[in-house]
Amino acid sequence: MSDKQDRRRQRTRHLLSEALVELIREKGYNTITVSDIIDRANVGRSTFYTHYRDKDDLLAGELDRVIDVLDRHIPHESREENLFFPSLGLFRHVGEEYELYKALVWSSGVDLLFKRVQKSLSQRIEQGLQESGGKFDVPGPILANFVAGSFLTLLKWWLETKMIYSPEQMDETFRKLTLPGIEQARIK
Repeated sequence: MSDKQDRRRQRTRHLLSEALVELIREKGYNTITVSDIIDRANVGRSTFYTHYRDKDDLLAGELDRVIDVLDRHIPHESREENLFFPSLGLFRHVGEEYELYKALVWSSGVDLLFKRVQKSLSQRIEQGLQESGGKFDVPGPILANFVAGSFLTLLKWWLETKMIYSPEQMDETFRKLTLPGIEQARIK
């Protein structure tokens, strides 16, 4: 793929993501259609389907992008403290974008969304566990799925309770609840 095609692809994805976020803020996730998204982004239907299967796929892609950006900003030396993914960064990001994520959590598609995000987080955590060189007596996919599920459950609860604790408090609680389990599973 040429640089020009790659830039065009990135621009199109950016336009679609921006349109989705604007529409979620305006009218909630459930009522948005692919037609709404392509109209707002000013791209054709076939262009949309070249990049995404449906609006859920677009949303999952946007969440993956956010996680990637946060992950790149974690100093290398503190990766182990971050449970192999940017948990504090994610709590902070969600806190800053409360209205957006609140609209997502209270939509009927939240279960599908959480399944997709849990799968993505689980893959990242499993990769981080492998890269850490640690050996575990629990299979990596099980351990990673447990950590990702715990994170998402706390995140959803935090949003539903209107973020009564700071992102730092939530991250500290998450660590207190999950790190002992990870350590227990580590082969000594």
